[in-house]
Amino acid sequence: MDQAMVQRLATGAGWALLQSLPPYDEGASLGLQQQLRAAGIDADLVAAALTQSRLRARAADKFGEFARGMLFTADGLEQATRLPLAARHAHRYAASPVRVVHDLACGIGADAMALAGLDLEVRAVDADPATAAIAAVNLRHWPSASVTCARAENLRLPAGEGARHLGAWVDPARRVPGVADIRGRTKRTFALDAISPPWSHVLGVADLVPATGAKLSPAFPHAAIPPGAEAQWSSWHGEVLECAIWWGPLVATPGRTAAVCTQTATTIVTEGDADPARGVPLLSGLDHVAEWLYEPDRAIIRAGLTGALVAAVDGAELGAGMGYVTSPAAYDIAFARRYRVVAALPLSAKPLARWLREHGHDRVTIKKRGVTIDADVLRRQLKMTGHGKGGSEATLVLTRVGGRQAALVVIPA
Repeated sequence: MDQAMVQRLATGAGWALLQSLPPYDEGASLGLQQQLRAAGIDADLVAAALTQSRLRARAADKFGEFARGMLFTADGLEQATRLPLAARHAHRYAASPVRVVHDLACGIGADAMALAGLDLEVRAVDADPATAAIAAVNLRHWPSASVTCARAENLRLPAGEGARHLGAWVDPARRVPGVADIRGRTKRTFALDAISPPWSHVLGVADLVPATGAKLSPAFPHAAIPPGAEAQWSSWHGEVLECAIWWGPLVATPGRTAAVCTQTATTIVTEGDADPARGVPLLSGLDHVAEWLYEPDRAIIRAGLTGALVAAVDGAELGAGMGYVTSPAAYDIAFARRYRVVAALPLSAKPLARWLREHGHDRVTIKKRGVTIDADVLRRQLKMTGHGKGGSEATLVLTRVGGRQAALVVIPA
């Protein structure tokens, strides 16, 4: 969609058409398209409106009721910050001396909307003309927000005393234009020098503007965290969505932190929470697996803070980097899921199959971390097809204990 089509959709007959469409239904879309074209509506406008209707339906999960009043691109929607996380970003700026925020590489404007919603002046830029036009539509309700089509690298920001009440937010594009993956979507990049603007430019912005934040991939390397900055990995209902880097007055806790977010609560875990577990040895073998197994939220694992779970349950990690923690006691932990361990066995198909049959199981749910075995292949080897044999389902955790592959049979608590 080009800039001209954005303007057609955002005004007059185009906006009226878009707002009049029924809830998106893939099965009915072709018939609706034919009906609208038969009514004399331009084919290109019909196609663009139906595309927006489809994207709005997808966007409802991220933006709720706001989605119906927004415009999108497919890539922009995929990279856009989920509204509750954008609100958390914005609150950092609102709680600081910052009054004006430059949103560099603003995309469709998700974070800019959250910033403007807290009465901050927002000056957003995006290098793509159509995307910048879409962001302007999405920010139309906030007079304090403006959008310019420009490259973030070309923007001259105030420095020194001029940056005292200034903030910067950078959400670099992490997709390679013109290159598609096997699903036909624009290919992602995880290299810090391949994002746009590149990591070197983000660091330059942070040097000029102390109150800078940047949204990076959850794969952001720990070794790249700038001195004194905070790197916070955030999850939403168990899915890790981002690693945000914060500088200067926006830092809450320097170093690595994790934010485990749900619709009703947010739990913050820091390196300080993990400190008491330093020196606690890893499990040496299956004989030491205790009654309870804990699986931390993935943001905790990405942030390298499994030690916080070890400390919280007075337990031990099964293996280096595995994330799973065992303990003899049952605790309710906001950032972890608890399982009761029924059996701890070496990961060998025949003995494992025999144990499962003897205990009346004919199907399995498989969770794995730290092992290369294919879950579907193992399921066939175990003959756990569950074709109406009247047995029960077992949950298997495939991981490493004491350096060796293991299978833990567990019951969710």
